[in-house]
Amino acid sequence: MEINASRDNVGATPVFDADADWEKLPEGVSHRDVTGVAVDSADRVYLFVRFPHRVLVYERDGRFVGRWGDDIFTMAHGLTIGPDDRVYCVDNGDHSIRVFSLDGHPIMTLGVPGQASDTGYDPKPPFEVHACECIQYPGEPFNRCTNLAVAPNGELYVADGYGNCRVHRFTADGELIQSWGEVGTGAGEFHLPHGIGCDAEGRVLVCDRENDRIQIFSADGEYLDQWTDVQRPCDIAFDADGLAYVAELWRPKGKKSFVHGEMREDHPGRVTVLDRDGRVLDRWGGSSEGRHTPGNFIAPHGIAVDSHGDVYVAEVTYSFALRVGWIDEAHADHQIQKFTRRT
Repeated sequence: MEINASRDNVGATPVFDADADWEKLPEGVSHRDVTGVAVDSADRVYLFVRFPHRVLVYERDGRFVGRWGDDIFTMAHGLTIGPDDRVYCVDNGDHSIRVFSLDGHPIMTLGVPGQASDTGYDPKPPFEVHACECIQYPGEPFNRCTNLAVAPNGELYVADGYGNCRVHRFTADGELIQSWGEVGTGAGEFHLPHGIGCDAEGRVLVCDRENDRIQIFSADGEYLDQWTDVQRPCDIAFDADGLAYVAELWRPKGKKSFVHGEMREDHPGRVTVLDRDGRVLDRWGGSSEGRHTPGNFIAPHGIAVDSHGDVYVAEVTYSFALRVGWIDEAHADHQIQKFTRRT
């Protein structure tokens, strides 16, 4: 299936071929979600998966290489590989980020595993919009942290969502420099900072998921701008040309947004491509029909771009959709897609 990401700017953005069967799993290895995806300096692909929670490694063509991390993680969430090939695994369940070598050797840990910071977070359903509305005040690192980005200068930025409403900035060695963020919908406020990325200019882009926007900050946390033509942005990645690729989660009909209110129609998951100024160049997915088909999405959650410009999209199909009955078991394997760049 061809994906043409150049609707509004022909020739300026890539054309892709969708490959929903990219992953070649050996017998005896399985998972029910792919929460994060990242590529190393050799374009090997790493998946952070759930049920069981572990890291799986593949060649660029989808051949399985190996796995590591068994019996370490409690709730796999975000995955990042830095320019130095350090692997950052964000564990949403135990409020920590564990850092590994490419072969799974532990290097350091950010946060105290199993210890949540105090934010007054006490989720008791039903929620009007999302459990993140149960956060009473911002806190220290971490309370159900979500994702990590590595800046061009090696500093680390962590999106601390679900149980917190902050971004935390660390040195490359894991020393806390500063934190920012409050609860709300204003500038520098968050309802679930979920994905985070640093572009080549050093700007920090935060996927403020339940506020349906991406907020942009300077390296020291100064609010610069926001991009609002997105829905439930979960993760962001950049290609060599500086284009931003955003994985956007499905918002079903009847569900509410903090900024748009109740949805009167279904808003399926999709990928949006934006330029450095936030102008939408194109989108793919976004169809309520055949969510499980190549090029379409059930629950996009993580995204990565390799050195060839190929795009990988990870989906939390089980956690988000299957276990609540929005899709059936026949589509449970719709968890990772590769979009191979043609031009």
